[in-house]
Amino acid sequence: MTKSKKLEFRPNDYVVYPAHGVGKIVSIEEQEVAGFKLELFVISFEKDKMTLRVPTNKATEVGMRSLSSPDVIEKAMKTLKGKARVKRAMWSRRAQEYEQKINSGDLISIAEVVRDLHRTDDQREQSYSERQLYEAALERLTREVAAVSGDEAEAVRKVDAVLTSRAA
Repeated sequence: MTKSKKLEFRPNDYVVYPAHGVGKIVSIEEQEVAGFKLELFVISFEKDKMTLRVPTNKATEVGMRSLSSPDVIEKAMKTLKGKARVKRAMWSRRAQEYEQKINSGDLISIAEVVRDLHRTDDQREQSYSERQLYEAALERLTREVAAVSGDEAEAVRKVDAVLTSRAA
């Protein structure tokens, strides 16, 4: 691993960790673990009240990435506008796929989950597990849009507007 590759993230940068969503790098610290010195990114997930330490040389390997560009955000919004694609597979299989998409950290995949699980008032009620997956995906999507735009309320409005315009 080259030095430049390791240090592409800096303190105060917002990053996306696939399994947890958007977090902020608080610092880079060195710790000794089992006799080895490790350089670690200390990432704070404010909403979850959680701190994560990721070895700097493993960051890209585990899928940690910078925030999406505005172009990717636009693609995700276009994906949201699309028609829901619900496979006819068993729910347990679909739920597993949705879970994988959410934890992939890929914004487009997360937008697909939101699109596929979104229900309007006139559609049938969601099951508990459907609602849990939908809310997790929606939360990840709006957090990243908010981190890119810098305005959480605006991000929620933007995603909501796209979902409601789709239903009309």
